[in-house]
Amino acid sequence: MPINSKQKGSRFERAVAAMFKDWGYPAFRTGQFSGKTGECADVEGVPYIHIECKHCERMTLYDWMAQAIRDSKASKEKKPPVVIHKANNKPVLVTMLWEDWIELYKEWEAGKDV
Repeated sequence: MPINSKQKGSRFERAVAAMFKDWGYPAFRTGQFSGKTGECADVEGVPYIHIECKHCERMTLYDWMAQAIRDSKASKEKKPPVVIHKANNKPVLVTMLWEDWIELYKEWEAGKDV
């Protein structure tokens, strides 16, 4: 029996929110929690990033990132866009722009005892 892609996406958004909650963030799926649509992130409650979630077998990563960038720019917070994605029976991956990733890495590195 085929899985409805909208249900599959909603389920993944809830799973991503739960993963953040496991790490102590008050994350929630926006469509489920507040009925938000449009430029809002798929998951909110995580500071500093705009989250777009995709659970698809056929990856169109540049299209997904373009959507995350567009939605992030349209939002009030202007957070860096992040795409959290996976395919069936594969691990969850995170994709972000180089400029945003290197800033995070430099902040992480600055806090390390080398």
